[in-house]
Amino acid sequence: MTLAADTPALLRALFDAAVTAADPARLLPGRLPPPAAGRTVVVGAGKAAASMAAAVEREWPGPLEGLVVTRYGHGLPCKGIEVAEAAHPVPDAAGRVAAGRILELAEGLSADDLLICLISGGGSALLALPAPGVTLEDKQAVSEALLRSGTTIAEMNCVRKHLSAIKGGRLAAAAHPAHVVTYLISDVTGDDPSVVASGPTVPDPTTYGDALAVLARYGIDGPESVLKHFHAGIAGEVQETPKPGDPAFADDELVMLATAAEALEAAAGCARAAGITPLVLGDDLEGEARDLGGAHAALAIACARGGETALIALREAVARGAAHRADPVFFVPQAPLVLLSSGETTVTVRGSGRGGRDTEYLLGLALALDGHPAISALAADTDGIDGSEDNAGALVAPDTLARSRQAGVDPLAALAANDAYGLFAALGDLVVTGPTRTNVNDFRAVLILPAP
Repeated sequence: MTLAADTPALLRALFDAAVTAADPARLLPGRLPPPAAGRTVVVGAGKAAASMAAAVEREWPGPLEGLVVTRYGHGLPCKGIEVAEAAHPVPDAAGRVAAGRILELAEGLSADDLLICLISGGGSALLALPAPGVTLEDKQAVSEALLRSGTTIAEMNCVRKHLSAIKGGRLAAAAHPAHVVTYLISDVTGDDPSVVASGPTVPDPTTYGDALAVLARYGIDGPESVLKHFHAGIAGEVQETPKPGDPAFADDELVMLATAAEALEAAAGCARAAGITPLVLGDDLEGEARDLGGAHAALAIACARGGETALIALREAVARGAAHRADPVFFVPQAPLVLLSSGETTVTVRGSGRGGRDTEYLLGLALALDGHPAISALAADTDGIDGSEDNAGALVAPDTLARSRQAGVDPLAALAANDAYGLFAALGDLVVTGPTRTNVNDFRAVLILPAP
């Protein structure tokens, strides 16, 4: 089979390699702490929480207990650790109950005890324990507004931390003086532990003033109780989140298990094994999904031309933030070539369609490629869910636009309505994996073949 004919399988193999690199079952063995003199309690939250808990149980030599919360449908059976499920990305009552029970477990520990915390992306919504005076309905309203506004994950989690009784370091502070060891799977650009799942076990450098500024920046006015809570925090009437330097964290440990950079390197290795040169654009790309798709299309078209044109386009992509490369590039390899990237884009929702970051990126890419015969792409979320739909992402081929129009779907109208999911579903080009039970953010691969 020719490389062109096997393009979908190759792109999927790259994605699978990235997901496998972030599998807790292969990352946790040999990295657990020694048992404590007292109790060992395991808590956690995120889309990888259940698989992390199962991995801990397989490796742990003695008795343990605990509770982790994951997204609906992402659970796994465990023996000593209870696995609860709750809503994501908008929190629900099940998340509130689970978070309350997790906080109670932490508060009951002594200096002889060990608290193992398993934290991954998605934990912010799943640990839905509102601060005093804030209702779950208030948190839901703010979450929905933030999700539609195009905020970055760091901005969103700044707000979430200051509406919570457990995030922003409060969980670890509640467990003091127990020894706290946190295992992180990062889904955020920069791998900042205080941003992953809103940092329930690490100090928080942000403030109530920062949180209020985020709401103002995106024109989110209310609910009234939320604004009142933030103003009370600014005035010192409500306790701030624990800050860096707090002695309660002095003996705690943090282990970064998996990152997007490591997942991209695994995909790059898979590409090399297939005879394709990988060009990693960065693991921390942000911005509007459709705009990044357009920028990557321009870069891919230039790479298909080759020579000085490709090098100039790469430098322009770096200048525009569509690529972040620490190492200098003096030439761009010839096709076959794959552009790999990760990060967390945003979608400012203006339409009523269905879609996520990855499908919107791909639709922006496809429109800018305009049927280029040598370029195909896959973009998918490593957790198996793009936004709130049932797909991880989708595939773009040279005939994507032509087939969509033949199917009666206008690509421009679909993009305007934020309905990329509908377009790729009509074509049968969705990538559906089911829950992967890990999460190192979005994965994007743009494959450039030799010109036909």
